[in-house]
Amino acid sequence: MNRERLSALAHTRHPIAAPISDDEVQRLLARSIPREDAVVLDLGCGGAEWLIRALTAYPKLRAVGVDTSEFALARARSAATERGVADRLTLHQRSATEFPAAAEFDTVLCIGSTHAFGGLTDTLAALRTHVRPGGRALIGDAYWEAEPTPAALEIFGDLPDLPELLDQMVSAGWTPTHGHTSTRGELDSYEWSWTGSLTEWALDHPEDPDQAEALAAAATHRDEWLRDYRHSFGFACVVLRA
Repeated sequence: MNRERLSALAHTRHPIAAPISDDEVQRLLARSIPREDAVVLDLGCGGAEWLIRALTAYPKLRAVGVDTSEFALARARSAATERGVADRLTLHQRSATEFPAAAEFDTVLCIGSTHAFGGLTDTLAALRTHVRPGGRALIGDAYWEAEPTPAALEIFGDLPDLPELLDQMVSAGWTPTHGHTSTRGELDSYEWSWTGSLTEWALDHPEDPDQAEALAAAATHRDEWLRDYRHSFGFACVVLRA
């Protein structure tokens, strides 16, 4: 099954591709956007849901999204048009690492996409090249909330704990001004939605050639979540000032 299609189906009911509630998304945007006519960049924007919500909340705001996925960007264009903000959203299909640095953005977002830059440290360095002096960043990344199982380490790799995550941000020259650590409810809600949305689609489309693979992917993901990383995985979004 096409990986992009699988992800789109899994996020049908939770278009923010991170374990964060809708209310908290709005609060994080409010703390990250310095003024109503700000210019915002999202590196690794996927379906651009963060940007679309920002554009909806701030009628004078302009936004730029960058992602390698033609599939995700097509969904973003469709959603932006449907919600009446397409005229203020510019999308680029290219690697986030290759997007020209011009220090012209008031806020730069990178939520769950630090892998595109090879890790958190390189991501933080890249964000500085895009943000204006005095600008802000909103970064979301994973950390270990408790000692991980060997299986969890195999899935996610060597993550820091929360204090180490913040230390890396400070060492890179950023100052944290606000943050949110996903609650157990948010983490569980995201996983139930991911696995449930994919499962429901498969059950509703028994004739689709991807049906069996979708069911298997949902079952594998659910098993890994419940058995391997539910009690150790954490996710934090942090607002930073340059």
